Amino acid sequence: MKEHKNQKILVVGSSNTDMVIKTDHLPRIGETVLGGTFFMNPGGKGANQAVAIARLGGQITFICKTGNDVFGQQSHQLFQEEGINISYVFSDTERPSGVALITVDANGENCIVVASGANAHLTPKNIATAEEAIDESDFVLMQLEIPIETVEFVAKKAAEKNKKVILNPAPVCPLSKELLQNLYAITPNETETELMTGIKITDECSAKKAAERIVESGVDNVVITLGSKGAFVYGKGICKMVPAFKVQAQDTTAAGDIFNGALVVALAENRSMLDAVRFACKAAAISVTRTGAQSSAPYRNEVDVF
Repeated sequence: MKEHKNQKILVVGSSNTDMVIKTDHLPRIGETVLGGTFFMNPGGKGANQAVAIARLGGQITFICKTGNDVFGQQSHQLFQEEGINISYVFSDTERPSGVALITVDANGENCIVVASGANAHLTPKNIATAEEAIDESDFVLMQLEIPIETVEFVAKKAAEKNKKVILNPAPVCPLSKELLQNLYAITPNETETELMTGIKITDECSAKKAAERIVESGVDNVVITLGSKGAFVYGKGICKMVPAFKVQAQDTTAAGDIFNGALVVALAENRSMLDAVRFACKAAAISVTRTGAQSSAPYRNEVDVF
C-alpha cells in the first residue's frame, strides 16, 4: 500500500446504532410488510464518515456525544478498533445514545427515522472544552444530525483558525449566511440542493445554476452528489460533471457518508478538488455493493485497485 502524506481531519457529528430491516418494498402509510430480515449496525452520519476516513488512511479525530449505555459503550470500542482518536467523545449520563430505524427495499433504496438522543445535546459548550481538537486539525467535516448552533460554532472557530470546513448538509435545514461564508466546501445531494436553492436538479445545466446560487452565498466549492449519475463540481475555475462508477447497488444507506469521508481524505492528501471527487465516487461505488452503514466502508487498498 502506498504511503500518503496526511493532513489531520476532525469530524464533528452524530453517532447512532442502526436497526435495519431489509424487505421487498418500503411500506406505504398504514401498511405492514412481512418477511423482512433484521440486523443491527453502528451508524450515524458523523460516525460513518469518521470510520470511512480511518479505513481510507486518514488521520482522524472524532467529536460526538453518546449515551452512557450499552450502545454508547459499543460505539466507543468500535471507534478505537478502527483507529479513530476518541479523546473528545462525550458521554451523556442523562440521555440515551442515538438510534436509527432503517427500512431497505429490494433495490437498495431506504427510508430512515432517527431518535437523536445524546446527539441532540452536543453543545457549543462541549466543543469549547475540545477546542484543541480544532487547533490540531487541517480539515473539519460536519453534517446536520447535531444541533445547528454547534455546527455554526465549530465552523466559525475553525474558519478563524484557517481550517478548511466541509459541510454535508444532511438532513437539510435552513443554513445561515454566516455559516455558508465559513465553509470551504458543501456537499448536498439533489434533494438537499433543491431545498437550499429552489432549483430542481434535472441535468448539468440546472446543477450549475443551483451551484452558482450556493457559491453566491459565500461557499468556495460546491459538490452536488447525484447518486448513480456521479457528482457535479463547481468552484474556483471548476465546473464539471464527474461520472459515477457503474455497480450493482445492494444498499445505499451510507453512500453519501462514505463519499464525504473519502473526499476529505483525498483533499487532506493535497489532491485537487476534481481528483478528490473522483476518489470519493470510487469509494461510494464500492460501499453501495455492501449492506450496512459503517460495515460498507471500503479500505484504502480496495479503492486504490478499484
